[in-house]
Amino acid sequence: MTTIDIHLNIGSNSGHREALIERAVAAVSSAFPDVEIKCSDIIETAPWGFESPNPFLNIGMMLRTTEIPHNIADKSDITENKSARERFALDVLMVIQEIQSGIDPSPHRDAQGRYIDRAIDIDLIAINDWVIDHPSLTLPHPRMHMRDFVLRPLAQLDPTWHHPLTGKTASQHLSDILNYL
Repeated sequence: MTTIDIHLNIGSNSGHREALIERAVAAVSSAFPDVEIKCSDIIETAPWGFESPNPFLNIGMMLRTTEIPHNIADKSDITENKSARERFALDVLMVIQEIQSGIDPSPHRDAQGRYIDRAIDIDLIAINDWVIDHPSLTLPHPRMHMRDFVLRPLAQLDPTWHHPLTGKTASQHLSDILNYL
């Protein structure tokens, strides 16, 4: 029996941020009712990648299961089959994107493709040590190692998780960021 750890990051920098995050956490919990869920502390950070006077609240979520969740279509053996892992990850992504757009369907980028303020943002950060390179999804999240608002919750929830491409833990990546500044 394989344990599957799904790492999400939820952020908000407009509207009633705490209520929006609580709504997203509740919706994710409801969408995956048969998994163990842990949430990090909420942290407040400056926007990343764009200028705004509105700070973000962020929370990390870890969903742990030994069963493939009921709302995931492909029940193939994901431990041995790369394409089954990819389909599983894409199914998880679809579920969280539906939750995100159900809370706020507004775009996260402006017409020029730049980041903008948003009521809710739910990112799939990692699943176990899987490496997925698909046009719709890259895992681990390609910029996670540069974002303290992802690394701090991840380090709190799963201190032994190692980035499969760098071999570093979230805490080690966080230290790299702090040493760079």
